[in-house]
Amino acid sequence: MNKIIVITGPTGVGKTELSINLAKKYNGEIINGDAIQIYKGLDIGSAKIKEEEKEGIIHHLFSIKEVNEEYSIYDYQKDCRKKIQEIQERGKTPIIVGGTGLYIKSALFDYTLDESNIINREYNDIETKDLYKRLISLDKDIKIDKNNRRRIIRALNYYLQNNHSIKENNKGNNLLYDTIFIGLTCDRELLYDRINKRVDKMLEDGLFKEVKSFYDKNIRTKPLLSGIGYKELYAYFDKTIDYDEAINLIKRNSRRYAKRQYTFFNNQFNINWFTVDFSNFSNTIEEICQFIDNKNKN
Repeated sequence: MNKIIVITGPTGVGKTELSINLAKKYNGEIINGDAIQIYKGLDIGSAKIKEEEKEGIIHHLFSIKEVNEEYSIYDYQKDCRKKIQEIQERGKTPIIVGGTGLYIKSALFDYTLDESNIINREYNDIETKDLYKRLISLDKDIKIDKNNRRRIIRALNYYLQNNHSIKENNKGNNLLYDTIFIGLTCDRELLYDRINKRVDKMLEDGLFKEVKSFYDKNIRTKPLLSGIGYKELYAYFDKTIDYDEAINLIKRNSRRYAKRQYTFFNNQFNINWFTVDFSNFSNTIEEICQFIDNKNKN
């Protein structure tokens, strides 16, 4: 098969299990499509696949950077495309798995990124509300969530780099590869319940200790200060919120992120959605395999 398979969707819907099954069936190798899973040590909070779960399948772009190393969307685009080429040259199927939509789009679509021109200002000393004011002072007609710091920074940096609004960027809409987009979904209330329980499981598995190990070393880099599960516990360690509030925020922010993911995927990708049968996941796998087999006939 010379196609690329993308498996995406919110946390807790079975992307990892599906990816292993599809890799076995279609002679595949898996490429990480999650921004936080790029980093070493950010394992529990990012729900990174464990070694024993890989079942001998080759995985790429997991744990390739220290948390204090820079890694941009430009780097991911370059690295992912290189892996796609290498995998296909081996006669195997690239399977991209993850929920960071912008990373996946940058790799598969005609996103033009110039390393020399990329602005990576983080504005760590500026509050979100002040960043928002600065953005709308430059880009008066932009519509953006005034509380979404990451999107505000991206839009602000884009304007400073290009001297026009990010909403005028029409690049990146042409798909460069023959790709099948698979999205896993379920009832929204069920999803939110699974997310809440997943956070509880992460805490049982040692999320608190994982985050504290970086906090104690006074490491305050982007993945730790922006990643869900990490930023909230950092706030707790800083004594700006209490423990219960931190856990509730992790759950709330995870649910909100899932909602934003759906919006991005539906707007940016030609997603084929499959409702997961959690009582018998093999039914979901079989349904998706039949769909892919039909696509391959075309």
